[in-house]
Formats: sequence, structure tokens, C-alpha cells
Amino acid sequence: MSRNELAKCKRLVIKVGTRVLVDRRGRPDLDRMRALVEQMAALRAGGYQVILVSSGAIGAGIEALSLARRPTALPELQMAAAVGQSKLMAHYDALFGEFGVAVGQVLLIHSDLKDRRRHLNARNTMMALLRNGIVPVVNENDVVAVDEIRFGDNDQLASLVTMLVDADLLLLLSTTNGLRAPVPGEGKRTRRIPFLSKIDDEALALAWGKGDQLSTGGMKTKLEAARSVVEVGGAAIIADGRKSDVIKDILSGKDVGTLFGHPGPRILASKKRWIAFFQRPTGHLIIDEGAERAILRQGKSLLPIGIRAVEGQFGLGATVNIKNEEGKLIARGLAEYTSDEIATIKGHRTAEIPKLLGDRPYDEVIHRDNMVLLQGEEKK
Repeated sequence: MSRNELAKCKRLVIKVGTRVLVDRRGRPDLDRMRALVEQMAALRAGGYQVILVSSGAIGAGIEALSLARRPTALPELQMAAAVGQSKLMAHYDALFGEFGVAVGQVLLIHSDLKDRRRHLNARNTMMALLRNGIVPVVNENDVVAVDEIRFGDNDQLASLVTMLVDADLLLLLSTTNGLRAPVPGEGKRTRRIPFLSKIDDEALALAWGKGDQLSTGGMKTKLEAARSVVEVGGAAIIADGRKSDVIKDILSGKDVGTLFGHPGPRILASKKRWIAFFQRPTGHLIIDEGAERAILRQGKSLLPIGIRAVEGQFGLGATVNIKNEEGKLIARGLAEYTSDEIATIKGHRTAEIPKLLGDRPYDEVIHRDNMVLLQGEEKK
């Protein structure tokens, strides 16, 4: 993906961070919000489909409740989110309305996207909004997502939404104009990195910042979000959302922010994408060299004979990681047996399963159709 091709990206997810949306007091900056909305409305008028992932609910709640600072206790954070979310949507409804664009609120928590049926329902709802020219405004449902308020951010949510709706491009608008790297021999001076085709440990080491009292994200979470999108063949950009016409400049191919693009297509089917990125594994299976070779090179299922060890307790259908004997993560999949059953049949041939368990509902511990590679190339 080159910058000249960005104009061809017709479905976009635009994530706007809290620091972009608020002023120095932590209150919503309506002038900046209007400038961003105007650009998104112009995209919408130009035939683009736009999904907005917006932070700022807690900041809007702080303003509405006349709080001196961001709360620290969870009930007060949830209170601010509950009050602020309606205020935030009211702002977007009014601002988009100035340009004749309707908006629809979509509140999500991780379990909405983890459960396959609710995952598909969320997708179908957002696709219906897009088909009817409505801009979905997505946010974490902070009122019930306790862990997300404590440790999470909307960068990961934005990447999941990008994959959920098969968007072409993820824009992560922050207060920095992309990823920066030190300039050798020039002390603390840094330079912007215009393009990266691979987000590896070296790139992650350049990340700085862990958010502040108003925002919960940082450069590392943005890189991780971009990496997920790039892994499935999409593109992502981290740019400064405070700059005028930043969205317009990006779509016109200007050298803005850092562009992340995969050097070649790696498009996963919807179900495998769901397994790879929307699940939180509850256990690990350690496999031998023969099983690793069969999975990576031959596109085979995981049989019990190739399993050396089971880590964690999990039930039937759980998402588990598959690692080699050196501890390297190579794949992820849905288990056809419980952890206790796998511990019993590991290292044995499939024909021995009935003798060991009294039944053999499946030949494989993880079928190839329910597995996605995290190393190597996915077999079609």
C-alpha cells in the first residue's frame, strides 16, 4: 500500500483519541470536533464509508458533572462515562447534522465481539448503517467494561472494528504525527518514520508514552492496533489529529504521519480472523517438531499424538494457543476437547481415543478449519 493508493480505500475507520477531542482543561473542544466532522462529512459526500471510533466520553462527563479532575475510583469513572456518553453523542449528532449526515451510536465490549453470534450481529448492524449512509459512532461501553476503563483504550477497539467491517484503512488520530525514531549522533532529536511494512520488536521499542490522566492509550497500543490490521492485509496510519485538514491530506496522498502497510496480501477468512484477533486464549498446547511441521508446512490439523503438554484449564470450544517446544507461538485455534481430555490423550494416536476417553467425537484436537497460523503463511 502506497500513499497514492489511499484514495482507493473506500471504507475507513477513524479513531480519534481523547487528547485530540478535549482542551487543556479536559473539556470537549467543539471547534476541533467540528473540523474533524467536516472532513468526515466531506468523505461521506464523496462516496466513502466512514466509521468513527471516538474516545472522550469520560472527558465529556467530567465537564457535565463540573468535576475538577478525572476520577480515579471505578464507580466514579463509570458514572462520568454514563453521563458523558450521551453528551458526546449529542455533540456528534449536532455537528454531523450541520452537514446533513445522520449518526448511529454503537457501544461495544469485548464479549460482544468474542461471542460469534453477537460478533456477526454487530457487523450486520454496522453494515446496515453504512449502507444507509449513516456514520456509526463507536465507543467502548465503559459503564460495564470495568477492565477496559482500568487498563484498556480505544486503539484496540478500533483495530477490531476495522477487521469486523472489512475496512480498507484505519486512521489513528492522536497528538503525535506518527512514529518517531532517534537521529543517530544528534542527542534527543528524533525523526518521523514515514512508512513501515512490518511492526516488529524493534518498532515497538520506539514506542513512548502510556497515556495520561485523561487518555489511557499510548504509542505502543497504537502500534499493536496497526499491526493487527496490517496482518490481515489492511493499512493503518498514525497521525496528528490536531492538524488542520489531516484526514483530507491523508486521503490525497500527502506525506502525513506514519503509514503501515503489508508488503503482500494476507487476507484471512472472517472466521479465522475472529479466531486470531477477537478471542482471548484460555490455555496453551505445546506440540512436538513433527506436529509443528505438519501444521506450518502441510496445512494439517492438530492430532493428539503431536501434543507434548497442556497448560491451563479450559472447556470444549475454548480458544487456545499452539506453541512449539521452544515456547514460540505458531497458531491459535478452537479446541475440540477439554484441557483434561487433551491431557489424557496427548501423545496417543487418534485410534486410541475411544479406549482412553470412552468415546471419540473428533479425530483432531484442533481441526485445520478452526485454526489460524500466527507464524508462516496461512494455507487456503
